[in-house]
Amino acid sequence: MSLALVHSRARAGVHAPAVRIEVLLSGGLPHTQIVGLPEAAVRESRDRVRAALVCAQFEYPQRRILINLAPADLPKEGGRFDLAIALGILAASDQIDRQLLANYEFLGELALTGELRGVDGALPAAIAAAELGRTLIVASANGAEAALAQHADVRVARTLLEVCASLESRSLPRAVPAPVVPLAVPDLRDVRGQQQARRALEVAAAGGHHLLLLGTPGCGRPCWPRACPASCPMPAKPKRWKRPPSPRAVGLASTPPAGVTARTARPTTPPAPCRWSAAARIPGPVKSRWRTTACCFWMSFPSGAGTPSKYYANRWNRER
Repeated sequence: MSLALVHSRARAGVHAPAVRIEVLLSGGLPHTQIVGLPEAAVRESRDRVRAALVCAQFEYPQRRILINLAPADLPKEGGRFDLAIALGILAASDQIDRQLLANYEFLGELALTGELRGVDGALPAAIAAAELGRTLIVASANGAEAALAQHADVRVARTLLEVCASLESRSLPRAVPAPVVPLAVPDLRDVRGQQQARRALEVAAAGGHHLLLLGTPGCGRPCWPRACPASCPMPAKPKRWKRPPSPRAVGLASTPPAGVTARTARPTTPPAPCRWSAAARIPGPVKSRWRTTACCFWMSFPSGAGTPSKYYANRWNRER
């Protein structure tokens, strides 16, 4: 009878709870059983792990194998535990040194050929592993995401053989974050004229107020909300992330679809009696309706046609 212990991470929203994978080899007829509240994809990992070990020229033990995913009351889902289960079986059968697994955490799905595939929630797993001082090993597809936690030691691998060969030498390459490509948004310097509108936009952006744009069609209202994000200062990069962005944590797309930019005004066509107007929400904290200063101004053509430009500030009256 031999026992091996491997560390991994589950996914629970924006958190990555720790999962201890305990592999026990005992006498009896050859059989593999997984316990610890696994779903169907986790139970099917025994077939993927068997095929991956055989393709990697390892020996699959012909004994009774019991795999426990602790804690037992935490639901386990997906193929994120395949790599940890395979290493646990190899350590329990003395094909790799089980002492080398204590300072690592493993996350990845195994293909039948032994190749590592990416999973969801690599960023919260990297943050949680760094808090315990462990090294996280993920697939190459998750390297750019997990590397966003700059204080974490994240290594990437392509196959199961690479992981087994580099446990002792620590020769796996570090994860590198993807280059940041700034969005091509207009700037206030590209907008000519309308000095009153520019002043109102700067005041609203600096104070975190709401902004209402009114004017005749063609006077350039949509240009101002599009150019506002470029004039705002970039937020400071956090030294240490305590909680990752929820879209990355739950496996949603981290990049917007093609053609969609942040805070883009979408003009609509109102009924005929109404004026065309566009409203833009300036970045800032949400304020109460009774304490918000409304900056409102009219815009006109430079030639003077239409309503003359005017600017005024007002406070909401609670009695009205």
